Amino acid sequence: MRTFSAVLAQTCAEVPDRPAIHLQFAKRSDLTLTYGDLLSGAAGFASLLSRHGIGQGDVVVIILQHGEPLVYAFWGAVLHGAVPAILPPLTEKLLPERYRKDLAALIQVTRPRAIVTYPEFAHEVELAICAAAMAAAAPVMIAVDAVTPVAPDFAALGGLRREASDIVLLQHSSGSTGLQKGVALSHRAVFNQLDAYAPAIELSESDVIVSWLPLYHDMGLIASFVLPVLRRVPLVLMSPFDWVRAPIRLMQAISHYRGTLTWLPNFAYNFCATRIRERDLDGIDLSSLKAVINCSEPVYHSSHLAFLQKFARYGLSPRALATCYAMAENTFAVTQSAIGGPIARNEGGGIGNAGQVSSGRPLPNVRIRILSEDRRDLPEGAIGEIALHSDCMLSEYYHRPDATEQAFFDGFYLTGDLGYVLHGEVYVTGRKKDLIIVGGKNVYPQDLEQLAGEVDGVHAGRVAAFGVFNEDAGTEDVVIVAEAESDDPAERERVAEAVRQHITRNSDVAVRQVMMVDPRWLIKTSSGKVARSANKAKYLAEIMGQTA
Repeated sequence: MRTFSAVLAQTCAEVPDRPAIHLQFAKRSDLTLTYGDLLSGAAGFASLLSRHGIGQGDVVVIILQHGEPLVYAFWGAVLHGAVPAILPPLTEKLLPERYRKDLAALIQVTRPRAIVTYPEFAHEVELAICAAAMAAAAPVMIAVDAVTPVAPDFAALGGLRREASDIVLLQHSSGSTGLQKGVALSHRAVFNQLDAYAPAIELSESDVIVSWLPLYHDMGLIASFVLPVLRRVPLVLMSPFDWVRAPIRLMQAISHYRGTLTWLPNFAYNFCATRIRERDLDGIDLSSLKAVINCSEPVYHSSHLAFLQKFARYGLSPRALATCYAMAENTFAVTQSAIGGPIARNEGGGIGNAGQVSSGRPLPNVRIRILSEDRRDLPEGAIGEIALHSDCMLSEYYHRPDATEQAFFDGFYLTGDLGYVLHGEVYVTGRKKDLIIVGGKNVYPQDLEQLAGEVDGVHAGRVAAFGVFNEDAGTEDVVIVAEAESDDPAERERVAEAVRQHITRNSDVAVRQVMMVDPRWLIKTSSGKVARSANKAKYLAEIMGQTA
């Protein structure tokens, strides 16, 4: 029987001195944690949980910044037999009042036994606990700024007595703050995912995974944290905030540690291509990369081309570009393109969206259906809702039987994503709820956002497209909100008109309004994607004085 604790304990016994994680920091040297360090640090945190009366199966919410305590808290909760749930800390992108309200709502639903955070954030957590109004069952707050490693007492570690069917962790699907439904995953489900995904990416212990992705998102938690630790693959991990401030850090880490695998959301390809200066790339060698995996749906060919054009001269091979479609509810990956092979593209012929990039083929343990609005199976090339079934799916939305029941049809999980299958390849076109309908025609907002982002003067990756119902026309008007690179009103007006014309010339969509806004106006999800529904609500409230 495989459980996280059993596999971790075995690894630490067999290769205690092997590097597990290289932690990188902006203003100090890298810190290498061996498997022995990982076990003793996790055991120290497990002891801390025991002293606070936390039991097996209790949920432990972890709100910590990048560093040793975060690593030890997650694996320590697992060793103790508790259920860790990593949540994002409050950042400048989030309103404190909104964050506190959402955290209070999560506490009410999830009913964690403990919340672990750093001392400076303890007051915010206390306010959220008070707002949750759960005095009788209020979670214990544990403030930590360091964890004292201890020799593990295997007889006392509750994690070694857990069953494969037990819940091992909660992932919270990304929303405007990241505090959404808790996806409960069992030990068995996660190992089934790793067993299917590792061969798909040709993973071996000679690989080196490099990541800046946050651990409160499935791409960061599973692909770039759980997978390498449990598969004995060295991990180089940096803070997402350090990466945003200096994206060159990713390339430096890949070059220094001879990284072979990294996962990026689609916007990061453009971000790296435009924000990394040529002079900072001196001495960089990316030839070790066997796969840079685009795991943000939908995937844009133009993003790949920009990335390749920027970094090919530094050793990046075109064969290293790969794609994946993933979600927390399936633990992580649903599909994966062949490593080292060409990425399929829809060549047209009246089927699907011509020119679109495939997200790969389903993993061997995944079945895909494309469903119409009335839940009928659609033929090849027809766009509908993607539904899936596998042996690595969520056990439930934690303490949400209503949401769990609504999420399934005929044994298949309804993803809420739109897409189609062509020649065995899965193409993801966008979110069902974000679809704009103009005069009966389906308009995909990501297509318009891509076009708007091609205009000079628009801040890369900071565009939201959505529909606003027009009572006079009886249909939706298309609105584009884009962050401007200039604060000059005349320049902004020029850019807005350029956006309108560029979209008109390159699509059959007439844009009703293009609004240029200040930097940081747009709301993003915890995973870095533009939150269209939240930005629509903000637009209606601030610009039109309405509610969504």
